[in-house]
Amino acid sequence: MPKLARSLLFSYLRPEWRRTAVLGVLLLAGIGLQLANPQIVKVFIDRAVAGASPAQLATTAVLFLVVAVLAQVATVAETYLAEDLGWRTTNALRADLTRHVLSLDGSFHAEHSSGELIERIDGDVSAIADFFARFVVQILGSGLFLVGVLVLLYAADWRVGAVLTVCSLVGVGFMIRGGGFVAGRAGAARQAAAALTGYLEESLGALPDLKANGADAYAMRRMNERLATRFHRAWRAAQGGSLFNGVIGVIFAAGTGAALALSIGLHAAGAMTIGTVFLVFRYAGMLQVPLGRLTYQMNRLQQALGGVVRVRGLLDTKPRVPDGSGVSLPAGRPTLQLEHVSFSYGELPVLDDVSFRLEAGEVLGLLGRTGSGKTTISRLLFRLHDPTRGKIRLNGIDIRNATLDDLRARIGLVTQDVQLLQGTLRDNVTMFDGTLPDRTLRDAFRALGLREWLAGLPAGLDTLLGTGGRGVSAGEAQLIALARLFLKDPGLVVLDEASSRLDPYTQALLEEGMSRLLLGRTAIVIAHRLETVQRADTILILEAGCITELGPRRQLGADPLSHYSRLLRAGMAEALA
Repeated sequence: MPKLARSLLFSYLRPEWRRTAVLGVLLLAGIGLQLANPQIVKVFIDRAVAGASPAQLATTAVLFLVVAVLAQVATVAETYLAEDLGWRTTNALRADLTRHVLSLDGSFHAEHSSGELIERIDGDVSAIADFFARFVVQILGSGLFLVGVLVLLYAADWRVGAVLTVCSLVGVGFMIRGGGFVAGRAGAARQAAAALTGYLEESLGALPDLKANGADAYAMRRMNERLATRFHRAWRAAQGGSLFNGVIGVIFAAGTGAALALSIGLHAAGAMTIGTVFLVFRYAGMLQVPLGRLTYQMNRLQQALGGVVRVRGLLDTKPRVPDGSGVSLPAGRPTLQLEHVSFSYGELPVLDDVSFRLEAGEVLGLLGRTGSGKTTISRLLFRLHDPTRGKIRLNGIDIRNATLDDLRARIGLVTQDVQLLQGTLRDNVTMFDGTLPDRTLRDAFRALGLREWLAGLPAGLDTLLGTGGRGVSAGEAQLIALARLFLKDPGLVVLDEASSRLDPYTQALLEEGMSRLLLGRTAIVIAHRLETVQRADTILILEAGCITELGPRRQLGADPLSHYSRLLRAGMAEALA
C-alpha cells in the first residue's frame, strides 16, 4: 500500500481503534468457524461410510449446524461494524475537508469551481469509504484465511497442498503486479465525474441567462460531451476491473481442477478417503473466498488511490493567506489606513499604490467604474486576499498580525448579492445561532426601522425562506443582511450595495436601515447611486486601480473642477457607464 494511502488510512482509523479491534476479532472468529465446518463434514462422511450409529451422525450434524449459524452471526456482526466504521471515518474526513476548504483564501476558490470541490469532498470520499472500513482487516483476514486453508490442505495431503499453493501464489502475484492498470482508469473516471459535477453546478447557476439568451442547445451539447467522456472512462474502468477478476477466476479454476484430479487419483489408489476428497474439494472452493477478497480489496485500493491522492492533495493545500499571530484588535470603531497598497490577480494588476486614511467614525464613499478595484479593497480588508505590496492597518495594527476570526468579527459586510440559506428568517439573521432570543432579533429590526417590514411577513421570524418558502427580492435580502450586521455589531462596516435595482419603497427602507446601522461606526460605502454617498464624509474615486480623487465630500462637491462635482452635474449612472 502506498505511503500516502497508508498515512491517510491510519490517521482516521486511529481514533476508532476499539471498533477496529472488535472488527478484527469478529473477522478472525468468522474465519475459524468457516475453516472448521469442512472438517466436521469430513468426519460425518467418513463415519457414514464406516457405518457409524445414527446418534453419532446426528451429533456431528448438529455440531455442523451450530458452527454454521455462529459463522453467519459473526459475518453479520462484522458487516454491520465495518459499515459503521466506514461511515464514521469517512464522515470525519468529509468534515475535515469541508473545514479545510472553508479556511482557504479567495484565490483558491477562484481557481476551483464549487462542483469540483463537491466532487472531492463527497465523490472521492465515497470512493474510498470501503477502503477505510475494511481494507486492513480484510487484507490481514484474507491472508490468514488463505494460510489456514493451505495448512489444512497440506495436513490432508502435501501434494494437493503444493498444487493449490502454486495456484495461490500465481493469483496473489498477478494481483500485486498486474492490477496497476486499474488505478489509472479509475482515476480518469473520477476526474470525468468531477468535470461533470462542476459543469452541472455552473449551468444550473446560470440557468436564467441560458434561458434568456436561447443557449439551451449549446448547454446540452456541452453536457452531452461531458456525459460521453464520463461514460467512456467509466466503461474502460469497469472493463479493466472485469478483466482483472476474470484472470483471477481462470487461475483459480485451473488450480481447483488440478487438485481434484490429483485427489481422485489418490482415492483410487487408496491413499485418501472419500471424506478427505470432499475436504480437498471444499477447501479448494474456499480458496476463492480469500482470493476474491484480496482481489476485491486490491481493486478497491487501485480505484481508491486516485481519490486518496486528490483528497490528500486538497488537505495539503496551504492557504495563501496565513492566519495572524494573534495581536488583539481593539473593540469599537477603528481608524483605517491603507499604505501604498497594490494588488494583482495573477498577472492582472487591480490596485496600484493606493493610500488613504479613514478616521474613526467617518464614512468613506468609494466610487469608480466597474473593474476599478472598489470591491477588491473590501476583499483585502477581510483578508480574502493579501496585498501584493503595502499594508492595511486598523488602529495602527497591521491586519495580517490579527487572527482571521478576530479581524472578521470586527468588520461587517453587505455585498451586492446577499446569499440566503434554506431556513427561516430567524435562521438567516442569526446564521443558525439558536442562543439569541427573539426579542433581541425584533429589537434589531426595530432599531433599523424595519419593524413594519417584519410585521408584514406571513410568519414573522418563522417565515421560511428559500426553496419551498417565501420568495425574497434583492432589496429584502439586503434588509436581512443589515439585520445580520446589526446583531454582529462590527466597528467597521463595508456596504457594497446594488440599490439601483430596488423599488422606491424597499429603497427607502434600505436607506433608513443603512443610516441607522452606520451611526457610531467607521464605514466604507461602495456607491452605485448618488443618494448613497450623500451620507459620506470623504469621497475616494478610483480609476484603473489608482486614486484619481480623494477629499471631503462637501469640499469636492463645491469645487466645479473636481471629478466628483462633474458626477453630481452629469449623474453618476452616465459618468460611470
